[in-house]
Amino acid sequence: MPQPKWFAALGTAAVVTMVMAPAEQAAAAPSNAAPDSVSAATTLYYDDSRAAGWEAAITAGVATWNANVTSVKLMKAPPGTRAQIRITATNGWPQASLGPVRPGGQSWVELGSQAVDQGYDKTRIAAHEIGHNLGLPDNKPGPCSKLMSGSSAGVGCRNPVPDAAERSRVEYNYGGRAAAHIPADGRVMVDVS
Repeated sequence: MPQPKWFAALGTAAVVTMVMAPAEQAAAAPSNAAPDSVSAATTLYYDDSRAAGWEAAITAGVATWNANVTSVKLMKAPPGTRAQIRITATNGWPQASLGPVRPGGQSWVELGSQAVDQGYDKTRIAAHEIGHNLGLPDNKPGPCSKLMSGSSAGVGCRNPVPDAAERSRVEYNYGGRAAAHIPADGRVMVDVS
């Protein structure tokens, strides 16, 4: 007996659904692989309440670090939470303390308007200064592709993304046993060219 066309289409859809369901369930099922590195990440809180005018640049700089490294995650400090990174806006040149800062420790960033007045990109400045807190010194002179080249890359440089070597160094600073053995440097890094 011939079946209606809608029944044949329904039968095909049911087969497709049945074939796809196990794959979706398998993808959602927990694996026996190593735990996700994000869950083992060191969380550092930052306070930008004294950085008026820099909020968007800080948010973008933090997002860049969070998207590019897995061993440390930066989060805005909720009220009542002690921040490891204090970010303020100043009239001078950008500067920061050299980390790597640890939970329970404290570092600072000063986002200086003097650099912005000369044409440097706010997001690159914020990401660069946070990079100091994560343990990266300046790498001057350097190309725009290196975030830690800072002002030596020129005012036309808008790159806020750490390169592979910079990402690797931060991963080392916060990953596994190394994190417990690398003290914060504490030097002041002033980013004047």
